[in-house]
Amino acid sequence: MTARHGGMTLGAMYDVAVVGGGVVGCAVARRFVLEGAKVLLLEKGADILSGASKGNSAILHTGFDAPPGSLELACMQAGYTEYMEIRERLRLPVLETGAIVAAWNEEELAKLPGIAEAAHANGVADVQLLTRAEVLAREPQLSPHVLGGVLVLREHVIDPWSAPLAYVLQALANGGEVRRNTVVLSGHFANGGWRLETNIGPVECGTVINCAGLYGDIVDHRLTGAEHFTIKPRKGQFVVFDKAAAQLLRTILLPVPTERTKGIVVTPTAFGNLLVGPTAEEQDSRDRAAVDEATLRMLVDKAVELVPSLEGMGVTAVYAGIRPATERKEYRVRHEAERNYIVLGGIRSTGLTAALGLAQHAWSLYAKPHARLADPVWPQAPVLAEHCARDWQSPGYGEIICHCEMATSREIEAALAGPLPAQDYGGLKRRTRAGMGRCQGFYCNARLAEMTAGRFATPLAVEHTHG
Repeated sequence: MTARHGGMTLGAMYDVAVVGGGVVGCAVARRFVLEGAKVLLLEKGADILSGASKGNSAILHTGFDAPPGSLELACMQAGYTEYMEIRERLRLPVLETGAIVAAWNEEELAKLPGIAEAAHANGVADVQLLTRAEVLAREPQLSPHVLGGVLVLREHVIDPWSAPLAYVLQALANGGEVRRNTVVLSGHFANGGWRLETNIGPVECGTVINCAGLYGDIVDHRLTGAEHFTIKPRKGQFVVFDKAAAQLLRTILLPVPTERTKGIVVTPTAFGNLLVGPTAEEQDSRDRAAVDEATLRMLVDKAVELVPSLEGMGVTAVYAGIRPATERKEYRVRHEAERNYIVLGGIRSTGLTAALGLAQHAWSLYAKPHARLADPVWPQAPVLAEHCARDWQSPGYGEIICHCEMATSREIEAALAGPLPAQDYGGLKRRTRAGMGRCQGFYCNARLAEMTAGRFATPLAVEHTHG
């Protein structure tokens, strides 16, 4: 006997349960639905992208600097290719920026030929060395202290929130199911299938795919009873400069990487800002993404050092993201065929790019027969990128709710409706950009509170008051 709970059939048998609604989980759910599987996506937060996936630098990576021959490289390049193939059908933006790995001292300059050679070995053939004059010709606002660079033509910027939203919307449109506010407490495998115990009741499925990100090791232990890897949360703080700053740099500016981190990046965003970050700070907390003034000042100073015209430029926002690093550098992907269990763990800063490739890889591991959808539905993501035609530019948008980011009442209403409505303020912001501008919601939050009344478990007025 089955019971309905908020749109989910408790006790129903699914081919696959995907645990974790970050970008990887959303991509996996989409891939398996398109391949014909009956899929349920479980997310413990009030909305998708409520964990590590909500805070990143939004770069679509070529894999030019990934470990040679690694699964990470293969998934990044497969993900990049699929993103470019599907982006128009799902209405996903790409801001074509390219990237420069810039050298600022003789030691870094000496490393550039090796970076270019490694990129070529990774199949990124259009990477090229630039002289100091060539770097400054492309980016005249850079500090004249730059000594040279490596140009990576196909590193670009995307919208980090609309992409995974589009993946899960396509899963839903083609028969998948999503359950939010659902925590996997334990699991038992017997007779070829799983029974997952959750806070809202049991779920039965044939295969479990663990995409739980920052909680991947905890879910792994709850399901297998063993310690296979350990998440070591790594916080990255970011500073977002005002939109005027975007005129100062059109190319992603990358540092020469170290063994531990890719370093601090200065990059345009799809939303018309300039971003600097992230830091790489080990911490114990998996969910406390705090910022501190000293680190933010360091980021601003670093950005000014590289792009002197940023001196005195206003800051729109500061934030921090937490990456699910582990005790090893590589992805922690594991397949236990004997009990129909796949783990996609330790997916760190490259996860936004690699997600579609990881989904393909998970499907190849799964290797069970299903009838692939012949003519799937292709829903379209909301358009939030500044270089694309926005909703306020089309008639009938209603009113401008957020004037900083030009978010319309039509966009807000659409985000609160449909197959996966926003269920908290963070989800609403990621679907519309409302509240993300220069005033950080000071002027629009009262109106947003009115529009969302009765929609969120925590009313917006209360959430904003207690922050």
